[in-house]
Amino acid sequence: MTESIPAMAKRLEMWPLTRLVPYANNARVHSERQVEQIAASIREFGFTAPILVDSADGILAGHGRLLAAQLLGLSEVPVVVLDHMSEPQRRAYLLADNRLAEGATWDEGLLAKELAAIDLDPRVLGFDEDDLRRLHAGLELLSLEEMSGGGTSSGTERVEPEAGRPGAAPPEPEDDGTT
Repeated sequence: MTESIPAMAKRLEMWPLTRLVPYANNARVHSERQVEQIAASIREFGFTAPILVDSADGILAGHGRLLAAQLLGLSEVPVVVLDHMSEPQRRAYLLADNRLAEGATWDEGLLAKELAAIDLDPRVLGFDEDDLRRLHAGLELLSLEEMSGGGTSSGTERVEPEAGRPGAAPPEPEDDGTT
């Protein structure tokens, strides 16, 4: 038996920032640092996550993206109108959209491997030096400056992980004398 799923948005629209109405009781708080991180991500990757609004122009999800767009001096942003929700559903969605993502965790070995493979400043991804140290205990990654192409900043050099550790290269085959 197939479960019924509520209507989904059918189109993306571009709206001027002045049309968007932030929800006055939005319980999610965005620090200046986080807004700067969102702005850096938009600058690097584009506006990849539209702001979700209701049919009365109220923001359901994307308050931080709106603040980042303002910081960047954008005049319009992509939005998706979600007009299929009741008022109680809209209020609940505001909370659910923020809370559900908090339940995810990181596979630290895969995260370390991905961060080491990406040739971008990790601040664009929302990571700072403290995050890298915390997330990758025992596995030294490039410093922020090294990852962004500026050379070493702290005097630490990249240490390749030992065989069997996350991010380690497979061992070289031994020479069996047949070649």
